[in-house]
Amino acid sequence: MKSQVQKFVGYLLAGDQDSAWEVVLEEIHQGKSSLDIYENLITTAMRVTGDMWEENIISVADEHVATTTCDYVLTRYRFYKKIQGHASDTAPKALLLCLEQEQHFIGLKMVALLFEEHGWNTRFLGANLPLEYAEKMAIEWKPHMVGLSVSIPYHIERLAEYTKTLDKLEPRPTVMVGGRLVSQIDFRSYCSEHTRLIPDLHQLNNWLISYHKGVEVNVDA
Repeated sequence: MKSQVQKFVGYLLAGDQDSAWEVVLEEIHQGKSSLDIYENLITTAMRVTGDMWEENIISVADEHVATTTCDYVLTRYRFYKKIQGHASDTAPKALLLCLEQEQHFIGLKMVALLFEEHGWNTRFLGANLPLEYAEKMAIEWKPHMVGLSVSIPYHIERLAEYTKTLDKLEPRPTVMVGGRLVSQIDFRSYCSEHTRLIPDLHQLNNWLISYHKGVEVNVDA
């Protein structure tokens, strides 16, 4: 484990918000981009804590402390970088949510920040959103993209219902599915032909760049 990640994990588990933020500041001062920080520091650290929980090295309470501390760090980073969540009225719109009973939202929060940095209007609906409320919000707000996050295998069964319902909307948004499982499991049987599968933030960043250039990129090939 890289020393920076190891330090960051320790501070997350200790609930030491200020020290965790100092690690992020060190990364900023070394010239690291948001994408580097999100993918190589924060995502890696949260995966380490998840592995520690699965191996019974830490408790559920420990993992919750790490998550809330990481959430604080991301919120502070947003203000530090002056990332704007409300772009112009003509900017594309992204609606982001976790499937019902899916509680892991940190990855999706980084996705929201990445969209904002690319000039999108975002609505981050967080964890555990039942389909009926996601559909209602999408009908009212008419997003260009709806991002769905799933990281627990037994939640995948719900995915087909979400993608099928969202595909029927007019105008039809691009539906993206992300989460750590995307690179481990074949999601295609749970998605429509229009669904985009995003295995990591680097792939998402490439898609966002191509979107603004008006070029279609098959990120889930």
